[in-house]
Amino acid sequence: MSKTHILAIPYPAQGHVIPLMELSHELVKHGIKVTFVNTDFTHNQITKALGEEKGVVDNEIQLVSIPDGLEDGEDRNDLGKLTEAILKDMPMKLEMLIEDINKSSSNKITCVVADESFGWALEVANNMRIRSVAFWPASASMLALAFRVQQLLDDGIIDSDGTPTKDGIIQLAPMMPSMKTKELLWTCLGGFTAQKIIFDLMRRNNKAVEVADWIICNSTYDHEPAAFALAPEILPIGPLHACNHVGYLAGNFWPEDSTCLNWLDQQPNNSVIYVAFGSYTVFDHNQLQELALGLELSSKPFLWVVRSDINNNEINHKFLREFEDRVSPYGKVVQWAPQQKVLSHPSVACFLSHCGWNSTMEGTTSGVPFLCWPYFADQFVNEAYICDIWKVGLRLDRSGGIITREEVIYKIKQVVHDEKFKARALELKELAINSVKEGGSSTKNLSNFIDWIKA
Repeated sequence: MSKTHILAIPYPAQGHVIPLMELSHELVKHGIKVTFVNTDFTHNQITKALGEEKGVVDNEIQLVSIPDGLEDGEDRNDLGKLTEAILKDMPMKLEMLIEDINKSSSNKITCVVADESFGWALEVANNMRIRSVAFWPASASMLALAFRVQQLLDDGIIDSDGTPTKDGIIQLAPMMPSMKTKELLWTCLGGFTAQKIIFDLMRRNNKAVEVADWIICNSTYDHEPAAFALAPEILPIGPLHACNHVGYLAGNFWPEDSTCLNWLDQQPNNSVIYVAFGSYTVFDHNQLQELALGLELSSKPFLWVVRSDINNNEINHKFLREFEDRVSPYGKVVQWAPQQKVLSHPSVACFLSHCGWNSTMEGTTSGVPFLCWPYFADQFVNEAYICDIWKVGLRLDRSGGIITREEVIYKIKQVVHDEKFKARALELKELAINSVKEGGSSTKNLSNFIDWIKA
């Protein structure tokens, strides 16, 4: 008997790959086969990080890949260039892949679940008369913003390239985060060329998503009630990581260093500052040094994730080695951490974060207060949720162009010693966990979605 077979395709960034992989694991639990399509470049990063576990995950998730259109060595952090290459090459490659699968397998692709940023994949599915689903891995407020681009144009808030006509603040609805016009999603992704390419893509995606049968989102009604009221077509099924208990997910771009879990076991409860900035954030050496000294002088144990490319591959290894020698045993530095396990560890007191949406959901679902250090894209709005709406964290002052060691020390003390942050974080945790329990709102949406996919 043939199984329901979906093709899942994320945008090639870790914050997009992991939640779609978490959703894929949920689908597999319900007897659905998944072909998971990464770009060749991302696929190679993931399989390298996986080590021995290559090719197939959970038996029913097959990892495959297609080219992104860029050559080896080209800069994939240039999002404008990457987007242009993807739009030129990948739609045809995806269509060919689906045709090959459907010819060679009794389990034909019955549905495409595509990252909403890949609206073209929804168009491919529509042209091939295959059902399609738009998956949004970030906050509902960001997608609601994207859906209102035409309104922003009509109101003269932005011009036809997406450039704000003046500095100001917008709020899509009461109880939604305030957004600075200079920090709108598409204005924080690189220079003007990248902005225009991404802005045009978002407008295309708004049209493409109209052919999708569902729009699902890795969030909860309790995290963003106003955003879901504003855009009721978006259905929350998160937090997806809280549904999963499968152990290792094939989505990390770096091998996890699990020695930090043993180190956490040695620390007092509610004492450790966990510091991690996701897969994109880059610091110059001066800023890296100020942060290091702030952590060292904070008188708190800390676990700091320092990617090898966090300093554009120019990291001062001598400085880092000397720093690690000085701070041992109360400070630990790793290249990549099993973040969900770290955040749920009882010794963690605070999360100093770039405020990517996955990190935001993982932190709030673990009941951990935040210190916010956003870098780009949607992270400024996530910071507004954390500090202004949920009130579970504090901003770091970046008005001087560099965040000083004194600021790091001061804010660590403030967030750790004020018990109101922890109390509110635990309330938000309970709401998030309830949404994925039996009868919870996200569980109901996910269950209805799975019933539809299998029908």
